Amino acid sequence: MNPPPKRPNLVSVTTINPDGSHYVLHPADVRGRFTTARRYFAFLLIVFYAALPWIPINGAPAVFFDIEHRRFHIFGLTLLTQDLWVLFFAISGLGFALFFITAVLGRLWCGWACPYTVFLEHIFRRIERWVEGDASARKKLDRSANDFRKISRRTVKHGLYILAATLIAHVFLSYFVSLPRLYQYMQDGPFRHLAVFGVVAFFTGAFYYCFAHFREQFCIILCPYGRIQSALTDDETIVIGYDEKRGEPRGKATDPQAGACIDCTRCVQVCPTGIDIRNGLQMECIGCAACIDACHEIMTKLKRPTGLVRYDSTRGLAGQKRRIVRPRLLVYALLGMLGLTVLGVTAFHRAKPIHAEISRMRGPSFYVDASTVRNHYQLRLVNKRNQPVQFTISLENAPAGFTASGANEPVTLPALAETSRPVVVLKNLESYTGPVKLTLLIKAEPGDATVRQTVQFLGPHPKS
Repeated sequence: MNPPPKRPNLVSVTTINPDGSHYVLHPADVRGRFTTARRYFAFLLIVFYAALPWIPINGAPAVFFDIEHRRFHIFGLTLLTQDLWVLFFAISGLGFALFFITAVLGRLWCGWACPYTVFLEHIFRRIERWVEGDASARKKLDRSANDFRKISRRTVKHGLYILAATLIAHVFLSYFVSLPRLYQYMQDGPFRHLAVFGVVAFFTGAFYYCFAHFREQFCIILCPYGRIQSALTDDETIVIGYDEKRGEPRGKATDPQAGACIDCTRCVQVCPTGIDIRNGLQMECIGCAACIDACHEIMTKLKRPTGLVRYDSTRGLAGQKRRIVRPRLLVYALLGMLGLTVLGVTAFHRAKPIHAEISRMRGPSFYVDASTVRNHYQLRLVNKRNQPVQFTISLENAPAGFTASGANEPVTLPALAETSRPVVVLKNLESYTGPVKLTLLIKAEPGDATVRQTVQFLGPHPKS
């Protein structure tokens, strides 16, 4: 194994050797309240991720992007393709909410809730520790010859990696393909559904490569959120930092002239990105708090006060007074609340259990015969409910002489079904006086849901 990269000027990346090769990290195990809390929280997140496609809400999975039928079910809200603009407000609102959290608590998302971190730290690295042992054992195995012991352990480890990546890929696919259909695809075999099999194979390979080889470099090189954190934080942001005033100068525990830090490098050994937190906040830090638990453990053994490495702001670590409320927080909070408020209002209006839209049929704008002017429209009806719905269609408050053909008989749609039907609006030619706006009223039973669609009725130039 290559020696760890040296960073005398603090400009190189910890996981890249001077020759550009990847320096393989083996973070040591650590115990502590933050590590335990992260582990339980990660378990809940993994269960939540795997359970969402199984939880039915209004007849559909809690989160289900049904691309085939162009319906998107999100916690009981059903959106059609033309409704996806609503997601702009969801993304912007959640984005600014994340900005707000970052400005207050730094990269808390990265270390505690990011799916990549959760899968890497709490599945794949747990597998590695279970198969190959602790950090020292793994480093020793890296340096050993390719004998039967090494090859067998690596084979088991990577076999479990592939299995875990396959399971994650299948769960990911279940967000886009219904579980019964996915199960049927698995029974039919890959050659019956090559496209779906190709998608699963691609994501399995991508997950395997990232979690088995690329690892923490994804956070450092590819993740845009890690790159913009410096623009979102300031001296008041709560980050993980080293109390330099208390810790320096470093020295042995028996040296009365030395600071609290005994230079044991335990904080470096447990870091999943290999940084030395004593050098200050760095781009690679994901805020996982492993170094806090490690330092806490050492300070406890030495019977010294804990908190040498802790969650604090740059001003707090320097012993200065902190300022919690500041302009950027107000801006992020305002923009986040604005996006989420607009999302709530638009989602409420779009959450009707039925959808109807009417458009003029292709061809002439109107038809004229000896006594009648006709306009032809196409009406699309969508039932978002998980039960049959009966639609009735009529003209609402139409001027005298207007009738709608094709709107006389009720239309019954099964659960989560849709249909299109022609509607012809007629007007006596002699009484036609010019273009008129008409309102088509669509009612759905049960539930008494209504949708109104406005159409423009056109005809020939009226006689003077």
